Amino acid sequence: MDNEEILDDIGALVEEERVLRQRTGGLLPEERDRLAELEVRLDQCWDLLRQRRAKAEFGEDPDTAAVRPASEVESYRN
Repeated sequence: MDNEEILDDIGALVEEERVLRQRTGGLLPEERDRLAELEVRLDQCWDLLRQRRAKAEFGEDPDTAAVRPASEVESYRN
């Protein structure tokens, strides 16, 4: 997956997140679950993009970057 594909995924995820957040009258339980999944997936995509850019900047192969587990990416906030 290259940077453009990651950015395309981010765009699609952000759009889906926007639609869910604009829902009036509250979300169904499965919609709340999906929103939480979207937030994690977005964090993973942004992390992967940052990894790729950093590797490229320092002369490494950006294709060696990998999606990190949600537990790892989500712990960055703490």
